[in-house]
Amino acid sequence: MRGKAASKTKHKKEQEAGEKRKRMIGRIVKAIAGFYYVNVVGEGTYACKAKGAFRREKKTPLVGDMVEIEVTHEQDKEGNVVAIQERTSELERPPVANVDQALIIFAATSPEPNLNLLDRFLIQMEAKDIPVIIGINKIDLVEDAAVQKLREVYEPTGYPMICYSVKEERGLDELKEALRGKLTTVAGPSGVGKSSLINKLQEEVEMEVGELSAKIERGKQTTRHTELIQIDEESYICDTPGFSTLYVPEVEAEELADLFPEFREEEANCKFRGCNHMAEPGCAVKAAVEAGRIHVSRYENYRLFYEERKQARKY
Repeated sequence: MRGKAASKTKHKKEQEAGEKRKRMIGRIVKAIAGFYYVNVVGEGTYACKAKGAFRREKKTPLVGDMVEIEVTHEQDKEGNVVAIQERTSELERPPVANVDQALIIFAATSPEPNLNLLDRFLIQMEAKDIPVIIGINKIDLVEDAAVQKLREVYEPTGYPMICYSVKEERGLDELKEALRGKLTTVAGPSGVGKSSLINKLQEEVEMEVGELSAKIERGKQTTRHTELIQIDEESYICDTPGFSTLYVPEVEAEELADLFPEFREEEANCKFRGCNHMAEPGCAVKAAVEAGRIHVSRYENYRLFYEERKQARKY
């Protein structure tokens, strides 16, 4: 009887201790091998496991999620994720939640900017309704005229473009201001200087910087998991694996024009409702291309993407 009484007393104490465990709200900044690292402003980062209820409900916490945690060991900074707050956005590739904006980084040269790839990324973000900043690095390697040509392509889109040089630390103040108070996902082709930029923006976490292969002008991939890097108390960068190709979002070909902001301003003046801006007469979008209000590069990529979606529908 004494053994049973002692066991009940112990269980009761453990239960009471559990009830008194501190609960806090934080953001998941990294997820590795079943552990979720949750940053709580003013308290630090806790290594947490997710409650079994999430598995039963088929919910998976994502990097970027705002979560409630229950602290199990304060000294060791350990706890459990007990609740996931409602998400404002969610990306599948990379898997990250609550993204405020995307910073798409290309280089002015070395490697040469692939505008087809950049446009693919832009329409991916448009489909997710995530604001975009276009970042152009390595402006120290080109003449001002080359930078101006890029501006002429994308100024009609309305996307902010920030041109900078990590090497010479030019334009970084403007970039920092654009990232302030936001969770920004950073992406772009290999070799454009994503890791170098992140190293400049913050001091505590030094990412491995890949060597650029001069032969093929493509950087070796160095980022191996999705992780939020804190720039300041309320600003995070989500560094993601580089990409070599992006698919056109799975929308109907006829809906693709909605993902080009500068098209939307013109298409109200098209002769026919539902104009696809391909071979139709009286197309205001094609007229805008001829007049220079829409850059020909953007229009030609639209035509390529349109055909891709038409082909995909056949299969």
